[in-house]
Amino acid sequence: MQPFPLLLPVATGIRTMMYCKNDGLRDYQQEMKLRLFKEWEFHRSVMVQMPTGTGKTHLLAAVVKEFLCGIGAGTQVWIVAHRRELVEQIEETAARYGMGKEPDKTGKNGRTGKDSMPEESGRVRVVSIQWLSRNWKNREEAPRLIVIDEAHHALAETYRELWKRYPEARKLGMTATPCRLNGKGFTDLFDALITSWSIAEFIGKGWLSAFDYVSIRADSREQQRIDSLKKRGADGDYQVKEMNEVLNRQVSIRRLYESVERYAAGKKGMVYAVSIAHARQIAACYNAHGVAAVAIDSKTPASERRELVEGFRQGRIRVLVNVDIFSEGFDCPDVEFVQLARPTLSLAKYLQQVGRGLRKLGDKESCILIDNVGLHRIFGLPVRERDWEAMFEGRMLSDTLSRERTENGLSLSCPLLEEGRREEEWEMVMTHGQLLDAIRNRNLSDPEEGRNAPSVLKAFHDRCSGLWGLRRGNRVTVMPRYREVFDTCADRAAVCLEDGCTGVVDDNGKPKIIIDCCRRLKFLKGELLAVTGNDGTDAYIDLKTDRTYREKPVVCSYGSMELLKVGETFHSRTRKAYASMRGLHKDSLCFYGFYLKIPDYRVPKSCKLADPVWSTVFDVFACLLEGDDEEVYWCCGRLADRSIVVMDGQGSYYQVEKGKRKRYIACNNPEAGEEDFDSVVERLKEEAGRRAEEMNLLQQRNEEEKRRKRLEGMGDVRPFRMGLKWGLKSGERIVVPPCYRNIRPPVGGYCVFEENACQWGLMALDGKVVVEARYQKVEIEGDGRVRLTVIPGKVKTIKL
Repeated sequence: MQPFPLLLPVATGIRTMMYCKNDGLRDYQQEMKLRLFKEWEFHRSVMVQMPTGTGKTHLLAAVVKEFLCGIGAGTQVWIVAHRRELVEQIEETAARYGMGKEPDKTGKNGRTGKDSMPEESGRVRVVSIQWLSRNWKNREEAPRLIVIDEAHHALAETYRELWKRYPEARKLGMTATPCRLNGKGFTDLFDALITSWSIAEFIGKGWLSAFDYVSIRADSREQQRIDSLKKRGADGDYQVKEMNEVLNRQVSIRRLYESVERYAAGKKGMVYAVSIAHARQIAACYNAHGVAAVAIDSKTPASERRELVEGFRQGRIRVLVNVDIFSEGFDCPDVEFVQLARPTLSLAKYLQQVGRGLRKLGDKESCILIDNVGLHRIFGLPVRERDWEAMFEGRMLSDTLSRERTENGLSLSCPLLEEGRREEEWEMVMTHGQLLDAIRNRNLSDPEEGRNAPSVLKAFHDRCSGLWGLRRGNRVTVMPRYREVFDTCADRAAVCLEDGCTGVVDDNGKPKIIIDCCRRLKFLKGELLAVTGNDGTDAYIDLKTDRTYREKPVVCSYGSMELLKVGETFHSRTRKAYASMRGLHKDSLCFYGFYLKIPDYRVPKSCKLADPVWSTVFDVFACLLEGDDEEVYWCCGRLADRSIVVMDGQGSYYQVEKGKRKRYIACNNPEAGEEDFDSVVERLKEEAGRRAEEMNLLQQRNEEEKRRKRLEGMGDVRPFRMGLKWGLKSGERIVVPPCYRNIRPPVGGYCVFEENACQWGLMALDGKVVVEARYQKVEIEGDGRVRLTVIPGKVKTIKL
């Protein structure tokens, strides 16, 4: 890209001076200044993003001063803000850098302030956009540089007028949050975005304060009230009137006070309220409980506002309650807590408000953020990573964790509190110690983010172009380019392209299937696509194989394997197509855990058997292998260890074991030096036989060990009677059901039982019969011997 005319030499001179002069900037501010002047070599309008509390105004003043020194005498710079409080603050900061106000030649400025800065340093005018929009005609000289403070407001028409009237002036936008609630980007005003460190990095390096984050619970009464908000204002945020009706109640305000007293007792802080009435009610409640609080709003006279703010700075006032007055630009680093009492769908508003408490001062260890409206469940914690570039470009509609909640007014699905917990409506989401550990370990995943399901792919409509795009949650994945989006499913979308063709694309717009013009596309369960042609006829596409069927397929699942039943035929979903014999019943297919048996007499003559005993037609069958999407194979036999031998369509043979990939063993036309099929199979059968014996022995040992442990745990076994029959109980659990004529009390680990009259036997305590019941008498002796009376006078003895 070629630099703008006349910008390169000027910018180069400025950068040379910057290396020589720091102006007391911090290292990251100096870096941002260098990056800014570098961007100005190629772009006339640049936006700078830095988190709240990191010194944007100081950077702004340093940039302006250096710009004036580099350009020379007679240069005019405008610094434009959207509120008079910000104008005053910027003027104070500019004065520290030796930059005074421009003299008011018209006499209409109506502002008091400092003397003009020296002529050789140029002139600086700090004005509000409202004043400027009323005084365009009074401006005699065009500015060379226009700085927009809180530049996320720059999309308003009053700001756009600056670009129309002064196209040659360079523009600098300063903001902590380059995003808008409506998702519009800034690229039609600014050419580039420069981003600074994240909030987490600033906290980790000690430039911002750590925080404790307290919130109402997702299943609390207050959250349920907030979730009931349905109406939206003109800006897309919650409607103030409805918020006031729902939240400006004594019970809600009392809970605000209770949370402050519980988590921030004796601390100095700010509260963000819904409305003027709400702010005044909060202040009255806090004062009634002995907490010095004042409410400041747009109706508070300027002189009184300055007096109250000064009282807050000096500590005479403990709590400052405001309505969107101190969301931006307010600088009071010793704020110890911030209370969020106003629901919002605006990320910018959320971060600007919590940012008031993150400024560092002396030994301030941390700040307490009290979220009484559950905003962290929408936006995540303040340290969450943000894709500012995507929001700046308009590729991200919003930066929320739960798009469904912002659209439908619903929080995460949680059961109501149990009766005993209804008063416990707050939870500690993050302590400053946990936060610092997470930053050091680079483990900053949001608690709520892990609980939310992944965002689904959805279509959205662009009113300007009339086209449709795709988004996943709040992130735009495909800008509007489709005539129509018929349907979305998982990571696919069925669309009508601009040329009239239809097809399926992935979530990034990459075509997967292109179809000639049709009337409608719809995703069906089982990864099927229904296609309605222009003539009204339907066809069905298997999205796994791209094969088309005239009848609607039925998906038949066997573990992880699937077949499509189309009419009277089963079709595979493998790369190489397979269709079963017609009329095959579903019950004739047998699933053996890692392969599916499909009866089929169309066995190739080249297919060899692993065992000649397999002689009937259906002993050799087609089979589908688990985890193998290549083709359907022909099974040649099963070995003693339950593995199978299969043949593919090229005459190659494989051994397949459960949980393992197929292993090549032979082929019909072996090369020189390669073993033939019969030799390989004989060796495999011997190996399989040995493995089968080992597996059986191991299984027996495992079962015996389990039984031994089970018997050791049965210490209180006793006989019990139900009706005329006897059984065994262990505690209240029946071990042996009542099915015997008689059972004697246990001796050691055994019981003597009578099955029929005068037919006695011996069983273990778990009911396993040790000696069949065919003896006239059975006695257990203390040395572990058992005397078995066959007939009187004939006795056998066995050792247990």
